[in-house]
Amino acid sequence: MQIMVNDERRDVVAVTLAAVLTELGYATTSRVATAVDGRFVPAGQRAAMALHEGARVEILAPMQGG
Repeated sequence: MQIMVNDERRDVVAVTLAAVLTELGYATTSRVATAVDGRFVPAGQRAAMALHEGARVEILAPMQGG
């Protein structure tokens, strides 16, 4: 399935947000914020968030520095 991840087209086999995070290597990241189609998705709801063809996923990791 093709989805947009941070404005980049990606081909994925995963069908949930949690599975996409694992597939793309974010499972080892301690904390990220996620949104699907412009709506924030809390960490506890990622496994239940089904994705669709063309879904727009945003993954934001905290930044160090100041």
